[in-house]
Amino acid sequence: MFLPKNFNASKSICLVLLFIFLNLSLKSNAQLNSVILGRPTDTSITASVLFDQTAQFYLEYGTTSGSYSNVTPTLSSVISSPDEVEIHNLSANTKYYYRVRYKTGSGGSFSASPEYSFHTQRSVGSTFTFTLEADEHLYDKKGVDNMYRITLANQAADKPDFMMSLGDIFGDDHYPTTITPGKLDTLHRNYRPFLGNLCHSVPFYVCLGNHEGENDYYMAQTPPNNLCIWGTQARQKYYPNPYPNGFYSGNTQVESYGIGNPENYYAWNWGNALFVVLDVYRDECDTSEKPQKWDWSLGFPQYTWLKNTLENSTAQFKFVFAHHIRGQGRGALTNAKLYEWGGYEQNGTSYTFPTKRPGWAKPIHQLFKDNGVNIFFQGHDHLFAHEILEGITYQEVPMPADSTYEIGMLANADAYTSDTIGGTGHLRVTVTNTCVKVDFVRAYLPQDTLSGTHHNREVAFSYTIGTNCPTSVTEVNNNDYKIIAYPNPANDKLFIQLKNGNEQHHSKLMNALGQMVQETSTNEMNLSFLPNGLYFLVSKIQNENYAQKIFINHP
Repeated sequence: MFLPKNFNASKSICLVLLFIFLNLSLKSNAQLNSVILGRPTDTSITASVLFDQTAQFYLEYGTTSGSYSNVTPTLSSVISSPDEVEIHNLSANTKYYYRVRYKTGSGGSFSASPEYSFHTQRSVGSTFTFTLEADEHLYDKKGVDNMYRITLANQAADKPDFMMSLGDIFGDDHYPTTITPGKLDTLHRNYRPFLGNLCHSVPFYVCLGNHEGENDYYMAQTPPNNLCIWGTQARQKYYPNPYPNGFYSGNTQVESYGIGNPENYYAWNWGNALFVVLDVYRDECDTSEKPQKWDWSLGFPQYTWLKNTLENSTAQFKFVFAHHIRGQGRGALTNAKLYEWGGYEQNGTSYTFPTKRPGWAKPIHQLFKDNGVNIFFQGHDHLFAHEILEGITYQEVPMPADSTYEIGMLANADAYTSDTIGGTGHLRVTVTNTCVKVDFVRAYLPQDTLSGTHHNREVAFSYTIGTNCPTSVTEVNNNDYKIIAYPNPANDKLFIQLKNGNEQHHSKLMNALGQMVQETSTNEMNLSFLPNGLYFLVSKIQNENYAQKIFINHP
């Protein structure tokens, strides 16, 4: 054996022993990748726990911070394969604290994760918050990692009971014939480190988008080797979504190829509210890659479940969620009157629903109207947009990871008829005993706040639904106005002008009964559909509210 002249045997032995010691030490410490909570009920919750190494672990939990009076059984994990731990026998309307204890090998002590928390189902009359995002698009680089982290941190600061994404999360259907199960597994797994920063304490709900590729068209392509089946299997592996179990209702279908219940549409009650999540792509829906007009359908089983769910609910507030009206196209009200959703043909005058959907009771929008749905939330269009049709708010949810702040505004704003706002961020929805408040919370990268024009977590748009919503109103002083509305009396349009052109406003038009009939953050309001009479314009500017009388007089 050849040895260099400067070979030092004792030093080399020490280096080798140090290397072996460090290597063994690394192998003995399991790395907790992430914990994602899901399926919260009144008495249970599911924790999906993922390690980057094999490990033994258990959860300890209790109702007092730092004190854990209960433990789950100890489980053995598999590398990069999450384990679902169901915690049962919890108390309703209660906050719990927990942490994960874990180790590798048969010896040594258990390490502890930070303390996390969750809340079981709120009782009727409770106040709570939930958050919404849509169209993350990290997989195709429309979404930016650092931007998304800021939005998730903003949601964590809101301390919501749960959060939901309205789809186009995992993708990718851009290469449907060449995608592999390994690629789809990676795409779903890649979101765990992001969501793990929030969803260890905020249960996560998935609403499917078009780019997930989980639709009937792809399902039929050479099963079981296709985008739909592989994507469903990967989603179920990493994210525990609801299925019918007494607390949740939903799809009762059992699918082949190890899928079982696809966990794709579901409903539940929380506090004073009913939550209904639709899947506009599966269950007799997409018989072509991009079905149009009457070719698209919820499918009669899902439609029947939706109808029964709404009709049997006594909840004070009702929210419905889907990736988009009819799954494709752009806009909300431009689609809400048409085809299966609204019953009319493209011309808007020919009502053909009874012949196109024989045996169906009524169009989807009419179901909403007849059963008191307050807000329909959708994604797909990558911007904030807010419209109202026959008392139902159609709310487009903004993109949470757009570092340009304008992808949706540039591409899709013209598909909407009312308030559209650029920017990235999330929706914060606060529900009280009598009121719902929706805030568009913007997110900004640090370098984009240096000028002072914008700041992270600013509220770009806010509105309320319900009664006894807290507000303070100051009458406008004509000698020192901040806002003026003209003409007054008004005919078909009301124009809104601010004294300081750099300020923003959000204005609501109330009738004599105190009911909101129109709202906007733009500089004009459409009055053509309102009857003549006395109204009140309430405008919010920099956290102050100003009110003035408006008369509508159509000649």
